[in-house]
Amino acid sequence: MLASVLLALTQGLGMNLVSANLPQIQGSLGATTNEATWLMAAYMAPNVSLSLLLFKIRMQFGLRRFAELSILGFVLVSGMHLVVDDLQSALVVRFFSGIAASPMSSLAFLYMLELFPPARKMNIGLCLALTNTAIAMPVARLISPALLDIGQWHGLYLMEMALALLSVAAVYLLPLTPQPRAKVISLLDVVSYALLAIGFGALAIVLSLGRLYWWFEAPWIGILLAVAIASLAGMAMIELSRKTPQIDVRWLTSREILHFTGALFLFRIVLAEQSSGAFSFFQMLGLLNDQITTLTWIILAASISGGLACAAVMKTGREPVIHVVSLCLIAIGAYVDSQATNLTRPAEMYVSQAMIAFASALFLPPALATGMMSALKKGPNYILSFFVVFLLTQNLGGLLGSAFFGTFVTWREKFHSHALVQHVTLIDPLVAQRTTQLGGVYARVLTDPALRNAEGVALLAQQATREANVLAYNDAFLLISALSAFALIALLLHMGIAALGRRATNLQPATT
Repeated sequence: MLASVLLALTQGLGMNLVSANLPQIQGSLGATTNEATWLMAAYMAPNVSLSLLLFKIRMQFGLRRFAELSILGFVLVSGMHLVVDDLQSALVVRFFSGIAASPMSSLAFLYMLELFPPARKMNIGLCLALTNTAIAMPVARLISPALLDIGQWHGLYLMEMALALLSVAAVYLLPLTPQPRAKVISLLDVVSYALLAIGFGALAIVLSLGRLYWWFEAPWIGILLAVAIASLAGMAMIELSRKTPQIDVRWLTSREILHFTGALFLFRIVLAEQSSGAFSFFQMLGLLNDQITTLTWIILAASISGGLACAAVMKTGREPVIHVVSLCLIAIGAYVDSQATNLTRPAEMYVSQAMIAFASALFLPPALATGMMSALKKGPNYILSFFVVFLLTQNLGGLLGSAFFGTFVTWREKFHSHALVQHVTLIDPLVAQRTTQLGGVYARVLTDPALRNAEGVALLAQQATREANVLAYNDAFLLISALSAFALIALLLHMGIAALGRRATNLQPATT
């Protein structure tokens, strides 16, 4: 279990250290915000789909060899971060880091499941394995300030290098139970995976950068979307024409799986309230990671508590009830956050963010257990098809949630800015008085009244932009609350209809 936590932290920190410290990293590398965000896109492009290929590689070449080579590759890539000093080299290293990190998440999952008997793997084991994935983000924000003080960009990856070396020791000292090997990779499998990887990678880049370059402004966004559609269509044609497809497209497009995929996508969107909402809100107000430490500790504790609570109560048939509780907590927490002002500080969001973190750890394990059991009922060959759904909803779903939230905030900020600026005119005595007061800050250094007035106007414009951003985030939090409430109502209706159907089925023999 400790080895699983170590491997999950090693992989998760590699992904989250950049996203949690983007402003500081862009200063170290001399990059703009848009250029620095390419670091995240370069990491996610290969990472979102590589687990599919690794699944077959593990089956054909053996688990032990897979684990040893994977961890050594991760150590090598972690060391490459320590010699990078410019953006171009950093992009190349981040691309290879996304490749090297993919097997680490699989190993963390397998190490946690190794401990439990088969009857406990799909409840306790799954809950604890998914909890591991949730703790990396708050841990990255907690340790980042001290690491940045050590050595900026290089300081962040000194920690990753240290964890990678510890992971080497864990993997070599604690070998997993070997599994039977079989030749499962064919040439057509490689072609099909290559098309899937191109499609998912292109979508990952678009979702990571679309809102920054804006969706309809950069021509390359349309080109990448066309490439993604063509690649995924080519993969689907190959798989549909095979007698024994590695990915069953017909099953993926069945009503049950589409419903399952849609539910997980909606969940990833509402979870953006925390990952892309609350932290971005405080960053907009000028707070850094070391100023929201207490909030981060609370989120970490709530995530662990949610995972343990899910492991304690999760049983077959309880999934809808667990989801009802989770959606209630998210809806309430997001609504509380929607009342924020420019004076809101982390202390006002302790309870609401704890509710959302607890709910996020509570929701995912039952959903994935249901999907995995559905795949196992169809046969072992459907596990790979289920992995497609898992990667689509978790990796690309997380990017989709962030893109949706960020795009909505940008759109509403422009709307509120326009509404606020319409009422800001120097003819208004109150506006003129506020401009004079703000310009008075420069009275000791600027003797020209016109220059002081211009500085006052600039400061007033900054305040108006800040207020527009606060209102935009409030709208986004309220939207997340409404989406959660909608999902809750739909789930309750589904549970009611299912209960009536079971009751009618039980009464039918007696009537006959």
